[in-house]
Amino acid sequence: MAPRLVVDPGSRGTPADPATIAIERDDRLDVLMSATEDAVELTAVLWAAPEGGFSALNPETGTTSEGETQAEALSNLAEATALYLEEFPLPRGERPVVTTFHIADVA
Repeated sequence: MAPRLVVDPGSRGTPADPATIAIERDDRLDVLMSATEDAVELTAVLWAAPEGGFSALNPETGTTSEGETQAEALSNLAEATALYLEEFPLPRGERPVVTTFHIADVA
């Protein structure tokens, strides 16, 4: 059976209540957005797109996606990332450090 993206419809997908996103494979469910023994937790960066909707980026793989809502962008990103990981698995290891930095005003 080919992997299939599953999004919990009972979840609103807000920062306080993130969507449960999983990949269904061979009768088992791997939840991507929470750490479990059979799954990997990944990073998602979302921002409002200038043309409307939201853009999303997974820095571990470089995959990107978009959607009309944050939940849709996150769901689309999970699907794109799952497809990427089928061809290019990530080695197990440390999580990336996510931080911020400042630059001088750019005119």
